[in-house]
Amino acid sequence: MDVSLADRGTAAEPPTRGRPRSEAVERAIIEGTMKLLEDGVPLAEISIERIARTAGVGKATIYRRWSGKEELFVDVLRAAEPDDPELPGTSLRDDLVVLLEALRVRGLANRSSAILHNVHAQMKSSPKIWAAYDSSVIAPRRRMGLEVLRRGRENGELRADVDLELVNDIVVGPMLVRSVLRPDADLTDDRLAERIVDTLLEGLRPADGTAGRTTA
Repeated sequence: MDVSLADRGTAAEPPTRGRPRSEAVERAIIEGTMKLLEDGVPLAEISIERIARTAGVGKATIYRRWSGKEELFVDVLRAAEPDDPELPGTSLRDDLVVLLEALRVRGLANRSSAILHNVHAQMKSSPKIWAAYDSSVIAPRRRMGLEVLRRGRENGELRADVDLELVNDIVVGPMLVRSVLRPDADLTDDRLAERIVDTLLEGLRPADGTAGRTTA
């Protein structure tokens, strides 16, 4: 697609405020930023001008879509992240296994992806980028995990007195430790998610005869 024509719009359909509709242009910008990250360029050294040169667009084209490079970086991270998993909804155990398996696969991707490795290593030095990433990527995944646990508690698959926030941390903690804090830990075991979930649920299930529903 000719970028200049895509940005210019037509008389029949005048450009709207915000990001003009051009998936090809937006993709070129995101892929251009990814290339810089893959080449190991630090976040602090990636300017809008440099992104524009790499993507083959003008700076104004980028600014029509993003207010600055921090907002652009978050979209680049989203593009590099795997999609959220589709939960089977058959049981608490099945849903938790799928969630943890997605974390395991993501952990492997972090180790092999130059983009994720480079950006995650530098992102916390920029509170603005980290806050945006947290609200758009991490928080929705956390809400998904809490909802799975909430359904399990209401269905009697968990004790009624459990603290769901704490349990969620306990569930995802082992996989995150192996993914982030122990780069030498084995993530290739395709039964790791099942082993973690089964070990934890053994102690979180209601005792015989005490299972019950809760609306808390």
